Amino acid sequence: MAKGKELPQDHVSGQSNRPISQPAHALQWQQVTQELQADSEDGLTTDEAKRRLDEYGSNDLGDAGGVNLAKILLRQFANAMTLVLILAMAVSFGIGSWIEGGVVAAVIIVNITVGTFQEYQAAKTMDSLRSLSSPTASAIRNKQNITVPTIEIVPGDLVELKTGDTIPADLRIIEAMNFETDEALLTGESLPVRKAADDVFDIDTGPGDRLNVAYSSSTVTKGRATGIVFATGMHTEIGTIAAALRKKDSKVRQVKRKEDGSAKLRHYVQAAVLTVTDFIGAFLGVSVGTPLQKKLSRLAVLLFLVAVVFAIVVLGANDFKNRQEVIIYAVATGLSMIPASLVVILTITMAAGTKRMVERHVIVRNLRSLEALGAVTDICSDKTGTLTQGKMVTKKAWIPAKGTYTIGETNEPFNPTAGVISHSDQEPRAASGQQEEKEGDCAEFVQGNEELQDYLRVASLANLAHVHQTENGEWSARGDPTEIAIQVFATRFSGWNRRASVAGEHPAWKLLQEFPFDSDVKKMSVIYKDLSSEQLHVFTKGAVERVITSCTAYVPAADAEPAEMTDQYRDRILENMEGLAKLGLRVLALASREYNESFTEGTELDRLTVECDLTFRGLIGLYDPPRPESAPSVRSCHKAGIEVHMLTGDHPGTASAIATQVGILPSNMSEYSKEVATSMVMTASQFDRLSTSEIDALPVLPLVIARCAPNTKVRMIEALHRRKKFCAMTGDGVNDSPSLKRSDVGIAMGQAGSDVAKDASDIILTDDNFASILAAVEEGRRTFDNIQKFVLHLLAQNLAQALVLLIGLVFKDGENLSVFPISPVEIMWIIMITSGLPDMGLGFERAAAGIMSRPPRSLKAGIFSSEVLVDMVVYGIWVAGLCLCAFVLVLYGFGDGRIGVGCNESIGEGCGTLFRARATCFATLTWFSVFLAWEVIDPRRSFFHMHPDSHSLFQWTTDVWQNKFLFFAVLTGFITLFPILYIPVINTQVFKHTGITWEWGIVFVESVLFFLGVEGYKYGKRVVLRRQGTKGEDGGKQDVEARMFGRYLTESSLGSGEKE
Repeated sequence: MAKGKELPQDHVSGQSNRPISQPAHALQWQQVTQELQADSEDGLTTDEAKRRLDEYGSNDLGDAGGVNLAKILLRQFANAMTLVLILAMAVSFGIGSWIEGGVVAAVIIVNITVGTFQEYQAAKTMDSLRSLSSPTASAIRNKQNITVPTIEIVPGDLVELKTGDTIPADLRIIEAMNFETDEALLTGESLPVRKAADDVFDIDTGPGDRLNVAYSSSTVTKGRATGIVFATGMHTEIGTIAAALRKKDSKVRQVKRKEDGSAKLRHYVQAAVLTVTDFIGAFLGVSVGTPLQKKLSRLAVLLFLVAVVFAIVVLGANDFKNRQEVIIYAVATGLSMIPASLVVILTITMAAGTKRMVERHVIVRNLRSLEALGAVTDICSDKTGTLTQGKMVTKKAWIPAKGTYTIGETNEPFNPTAGVISHSDQEPRAASGQQEEKEGDCAEFVQGNEELQDYLRVASLANLAHVHQTENGEWSARGDPTEIAIQVFATRFSGWNRRASVAGEHPAWKLLQEFPFDSDVKKMSVIYKDLSSEQLHVFTKGAVERVITSCTAYVPAADAEPAEMTDQYRDRILENMEGLAKLGLRVLALASREYNESFTEGTELDRLTVECDLTFRGLIGLYDPPRPESAPSVRSCHKAGIEVHMLTGDHPGTASAIATQVGILPSNMSEYSKEVATSMVMTASQFDRLSTSEIDALPVLPLVIARCAPNTKVRMIEALHRRKKFCAMTGDGVNDSPSLKRSDVGIAMGQAGSDVAKDASDIILTDDNFASILAAVEEGRRTFDNIQKFVLHLLAQNLAQALVLLIGLVFKDGENLSVFPISPVEIMWIIMITSGLPDMGLGFERAAAGIMSRPPRSLKAGIFSSEVLVDMVVYGIWVAGLCLCAFVLVLYGFGDGRIGVGCNESIGEGCGTLFRARATCFATLTWFSVFLAWEVIDPRRSFFHMHPDSHSLFQWTTDVWQNKFLFFAVLTGFITLFPILYIPVINTQVFKHTGITWEWGIVFVESVLFFLGVEGYKYGKRVVLRRQGTKGEDGGKQDVEARMFGRYLTESSLGSGEKE
């Protein structure tokens, strides 16, 4: 909806967008569903949802604001460059230099117009990215659970909620299990509020007491629920508050006051000074934006001050004579230091980078992370769904009294009829390739098999996944991938399906209480009532080590009574778990018991009193194959000097098997010392037992941490920081928020991640794929490189112009006044056209060859590394030297050296040779500027051989065409030189030069010298770097795995962070 969306005056609290018979909290949920023409089972269809979105509008409060063109236009004035230009224009008009003043005025108009257009486009790009990273909701549409942007939720949508979600709209709860929400934003209530589905309240009940309604913008603190949306946008309770409280935050600093409200005069002065300082800082851009934007804004201010100093130097060199020629020379020198559209080009470059990332499944929520990605040295990644496909299938099921059931290969993970099932009496720990397996029918296996039935009862009921066959015969599933795989396995045995057990007119079981999976407890339990016998049962599944500690019995043989669980049998279970884990399977344990304690619905139970005295039912092994792109991506990370760590909740055996498959662990683990091998793979309990000093003494920080807890992730980040590492951390759950915030780059999962995790993150992966992290790092490096390139080109150009003018002070006319080698208008042309357009083109440059074959950049240096600073000085001096040589050759070498009077104003008597020399200097500076844009594409490789694998002498002709914007920007600067030199009046009256003839020979010769000088300098750099052993260009010939892990064979990794 547009900004300024208003709430209808007759809207009643608790009503829908289109009023129903009574407010939703006063109706049964079935009636709300009926009146909203919704479906509590299959949700809306896509077409119906689109129709309702058109009817009711988007689900927002109308205060996003969008892109403000007026603010963008104002920002074009609020920078140091424009202020210098306005000052130069005022001075030019003030001394009667109408042409220079008019040109500067035209430049200001063009610069503001182009800057406004480009920044408006960039702002629209960023605005679209913000909408991509906005909260999402899990809605049922077309009978499938899909992720929908919150803004597209409509009345009648069926929404599923879980811990950590932000509630997308006001909804009437139709199913709730231990469901609590934080409504402090709405009601001020600090404690979570427990919700219920079946309650009905009076119409006049206040929002805080409507326990059957979940409110928009509140967060789920516990449990899960399903609800029907009845109000969106301004019709929600939070929308009502927003309508009453619309106002802008004051930008005026508050005055410090005493308890009685009085304040001293100095406090008023202090508040006024701080307010003005804030305004000036924001006006100049030095206090707003990303760290890099602020740094470059401060650089622009610094260059403004340098320009003022240079102008004073020019005036001093001419005895501060109040002459038009002297003043215009000072203006020209000041203009030479103008950082043309520096911040605007930076904004455009970063916006282009974020747009490219969207195409590679990465949403940048924080521009600071775009700057930081190129410096990442370590990536801490989850396993399930990130390194693996997240499409789990059950492969093995072990029941102590029966043996092992195996599911054959299948390409349909949701289809319980696909894949052959076989049985073996052997335990997984003793399994061999020669074991005899008997294929059979599921109905045959389950008939009369009480132990298997007890096992399937836990598998199907301690499970929230929905698996069912649609009307057209296709199998559909929604829920957590792990639970779907288990539910599909149970569904193979006819009748053993949660939906069939608890739904319908005559359900067999009723869910009474649920204890959701917790990353600390690592178990999930439910209490069900058997409606035929009225007996209560507890069903539990979870991490094997945690479940068996809660078990006191197991069934040793068919039709036998439960036997007492002993430590010896627990060890036997763990051995069987190891047998399954070695196959790369994720292993969970299943257990159950009768619940004979008193139970009252609605009361909260202590899960410790429920998850005890269980009977162990068996193990289930799930296979989640690695993504095909994971291994190449991990290898690319290693090639780029980035170490990958897997932090997972799985068993160490499963985690190690997958980590070895994708290359996180070396393939030759047996060759490493015991100390190193032990450090590479640890469990969370082992890692957490270590003190800080013991962690710092490890030869290598763990590459795999199994059974990982949220606090373990935080300790891992802190350990990496102590080793001077710069780390990225993935996360999806509510408990991952601390680690996401503590890491240098927090990465949330777009599909499986909670809204809380997304809100704490810097970037979001829309496909939950590890390969997208690598893509983000590559784009981060590319964007940073491009910023370095255009900053280097811009500042080297500014330095060259300033040196030409400052050294040019020695050229005096007949009145002993300095004459400029390049005129103010020539300078503006080079800054705005010749240099400005290529600078913008450099921001779109493709990634350099080998960008992912070099180590991460140093954070301390930022964009102004020692190499960039030296390059800037060398290029600036070389360009200035060649331009001055051209000027001197024409004026003194081939000319008579005569300089007339007033040559800074017009081509009067004695100024002809000077005008030709100035034209030659301008031509060389123009060409050098555009050629330099190509040379800075790669700081070390030759422009004529930027691809080391190519042996063609003309490869450069293909390279320059790759970036078409830069190619045409260079071509524009190259070609427009000719009309400027030869069009009458424009050349002599505006640009203060004249056409040249034989002087082109000097321009061509010096162009060759320019390339020879720059290429020679680059060659020298390559020689020095090779001698220092730096292999930044090709990464050396050593095998990637040997290069990444080889140091652990011979030396401790301790302190490697400092070395790097």
